[in-house]
Order: sequence, then C-alpha cells, then structure tokens
Amino acid sequence: MRLGVNIDHIATLREARKINYPDPLEAIFIVKNAGADQITLHLREDRRHINDDDVRKIIESHQIKINIESSTNKQIIDYLISLKPHSITLVPENRMEVTTEGGLKITDNIKEVVKKIKDSGIKTSLFIDACDDEIQKAKECNTDAIELHTGLFSNLYLILNTNLNLTCNKLDIKNPLQKYQEILKNINDCAKFAKNLGLEVYAGHGLNYQNVGEIVKIDEITELNIGHSIIARAVFCGLENAIKEMLALIKK
Repeated sequence: MRLGVNIDHIATLREARKINYPDPLEAIFIVKNAGADQITLHLREDRRHINDDDVRKIIESHQIKINIESSTNKQIIDYLISLKPHSITLVPENRMEVTTEGGLKITDNIKEVVKKIKDSGIKTSLFIDACDDEIQKAKECNTDAIELHTGLFSNLYLILNTNLNLTCNKLDIKNPLQKYQEILKNINDCAKFAKNLGLEVYAGHGLNYQNVGEIVKIDEITELNIGHSIIARAVFCGLENAIKEMLALIKK
C-alpha cells in the first residue's frame, strides 16, 4: 500500500502569521527520505494554505510523485496542467468548509475535465463517497482511479473510541457502533466493486494512527493520502519520524 503525505497544513502554519516559513518545499525531501510514495497538495480556490508558487516550486523540484487536489475551476486546472504533476485528484470544494466534507458528485462537467487532464498526459482520480452509483459514473468518466472518502468512518471511530460525542460531530446517529460497522463494510464492498470495474482504488480523509488499520485490511485499496494526523504528530516527534510511524502501520 502506498502512502501520499498531504503537506497542506505546513502551509496552514505559515499562513497563520502571513510570513515565509515554514516552507512546504522543505518537506518534500523529508517525505521522500522517510520512504513515503508521494506528496499531496490541495490548491484551493481561496488559497487558504497552499498557493500557486508552492505548487510550482514543489513540482519543479520533482523528487517524488506529486498529486494535486483541485476543484474543477478552469483557471486552476489550466495552471496545473501547465505544470504537469504526476496526478490530479478532483475534489468538491466549499468556501465555508473547514475541510472537505464529502465526496464529489459526478456530472458531465467532471467528465469533460477528466478528459482534458488525461489528454495532457496526467493521471486522474476522483474523490468520491463510497457509493456504487458514483463509482459507476467515475468509470464512465474514464478516470484512472477513485479515492474513497473516509470521513464518516473516521468520525465514527472517534465517537466509539474517545470522549467525543454525537453532538460534537453533528451526527444524528442512534447506534454509532452499528453505523460504524455498516460504513466499514460499505467501504470494503465499494473498493471491490471499483477494482472489478478496472479502477485503481485509493482512500483518504480523517485517517490517523489509531483508525488506519481497518482500512489497511482492504486489499483493493492501494494508496492512502493522509495529511492532518501526520503533520500533527510531527509537532511532537518530527516529520520524518511521523511518516515512518505511519508507514509502519500501512506497510505491514
């Protein structure tokens, strides 16, 4: 199983003071040396953390595969295509959200954007909910891969294993254990369905050192993109150690 390290939150720390450090560019050498497989960045429309220069400098350094998450915004897509990253993952985007809250709803416009990216020789992935209908639509878009949104799985894990409650997570769920089991089974089933359609299957969102083990058990999932938990862990043990700790969990 491959690990993509999302380094957006290094830029979040920089933007908290609106200065020039920490520089996300420095992270790519640490990520590579720690043994991870790719860097993931999200170039948001509001540029709240990663900016255009970050993406350009990191892609130009080319020490490791670079995966860029993006909305279908034409200006951003055209800019990314000009830089030629290894892959582009299309994601939904809401200006008011703290983090991506759900999967992409696939439309004809998504299909056109996928074609445009692939025609430029760049690999594509669609960040979607674990849903057979969306997976089928993804296949019809001719995307190379899908990334299953694991946010609800991660929230339910927290509810069951910490003191966070349903009110904190704004989830109206009467039996969280039953729901957790249903969600995990659905991720398993959808991963198998997508693999049988010929799609590569990735997963990400909310995964951390405690819950990732259940996702690792799903053989059809070949790549995880993890950011916040790794960067948060790095505050205490350093980025290289934080990555190595995650790799030890997912590459058993």
